[in-house]
Amino acid sequence: MPPSPDRLAGTATQSQHACTVAATQRLIALYERLSPADLPMLGQYYAVDARFKDPFNDVRGVPAITQVFAHMFETLEQARFVVTRHMVEGDQAFLAWELHFRMRRWRPGLDQRIQGASLVRFNAEGRVADHRDYWDAAEELYEKLPVLGTLMRWLRARAGAATHAAARVR
Repeated sequence: MPPSPDRLAGTATQSQHACTVAATQRLIALYERLSPADLPMLGQYYAVDARFKDPFNDVRGVPAITQVFAHMFETLEQARFVVTRHMVEGDQAFLAWELHFRMRRWRPGLDQRIQGASLVRFNAEGRVADHRDYWDAAEELYEKLPVLGTLMRWLRARAGAATHAAARVR
């Protein structure tokens, strides 16, 4: 007796899940060791026409994605990612991460950290087809800069719900 369609679908889903889990583990290992020397290998992890989007970039293709990371390494010292959590569903993975670094030009001796998350979708070959980073550029970066930081902290305080609630009470 042949397997039922439901059973075949479950097998395909389990197989897809296993592939996504393996691809996610490979990607996490890449990011946690990522250095300028690893950039030429990004094509082994990203599809040829992959899209990468973050608060500063929206690019397509491995050469453009490679340039985004090359610029990061040119701008930052001792940049390293730590993936703190991850979840896998279907052909997608969600990675929570921290980027530890030092700025090259501003306060170079000060250790910095950005917390963010990535939503990645893998293609059938287990390569990233779509990569979207989510992190708060205002809080995580701009507020740490000398002049702009003062303005950003003031704007955040003025726009916050607690500020508006206190004004209504008066």
